[in-house]
Amino acid sequence: MTEQQPPPPVPPGFGPPPPQYAPSAPDAPEFLAVDKHSSVVVDASGVAFDMYDIVVDFTWPEIRSVHYKASPDGRTLMVAVVHIDGRVYECVVTAKPRELLRTWFAQLAWVLGYYRPVG
Repeated sequence: MTEQQPPPPVPPGFGPPPPQYAPSAPDAPEFLAVDKHSSVVVDASGVAFDMYDIVVDFTWPEIRSVHYKASPDGRTLMVAVVHIDGRVYECVVTAKPRELLRTWFAQLAWVLGYYRPVG
């Protein structure tokens, strides 16, 4: 009788995704800010920037922090992701109408608080 060997490990990129990268639950909160050139998405998987069709995805384990503010003229939402290696990535989304910026701020604060509670 021969001893059974365990199966070889699954190569990276194959098999089911790790639990932290699994698709978000239907009731998981999401934030989306979009203009004609850029977008910011915050969801269960992390933060994604799309600027002029260049997409950058940051998963929660690789994010040190997320910061946001209004531009000095109050027309755009400025979002920055600080990567765990210290690099900073930014995306700017124009709010039209300008009052949309207040809505984005409230939604973004709530969604970030959900995924990255303070304390």
